[in-house]
Amino acid sequence: MENKNSIVLFSTVFLIIGIFVGWLICSNNQSKNTSSNTHVIQNGKMMDNAVSGMMADLEGKTGDAFDKAFLEEMVIHHEGAVEMAKLVLSTSKRPELIKVANEIISAQTKEIEMMNAWNKNWFKE
Repeated sequence: MENKNSIVLFSTVFLIIGIFVGWLICSNNQSKNTSSNTHVIQNGKMMDNAVSGMMADLEGKTGDAFDKAFLEEMVIHHEGAVEMAKLVLSTSKRPELIKVANEIISAQTKEIEMMNAWNKNWFKE
């Protein structure tokens, strides 16, 4: 049971980190002004801004507009988690982190493919 709790804990941590990385990627794509992102990181507020930014993109939307925005945000979020997990594989020596990183890469890559297919089928994108 303890091993299962560790996996849940690590997965939750990677999920939160993935949200941030997805937000960071999205922010960099929307604006090439990276100095504001660095400033946010230095002030330790990046996680709050990442989550609220992703949530703000969903607020006020309904129907297809909401569904499309949700898929776009989740793909970005998952791509960030996959990138972070790849860093674990190249950097960490801890077998627990390597195991959870491989699980994240496998699961979230499949979910990215699934969400991209839905986006293509539903919204022709």
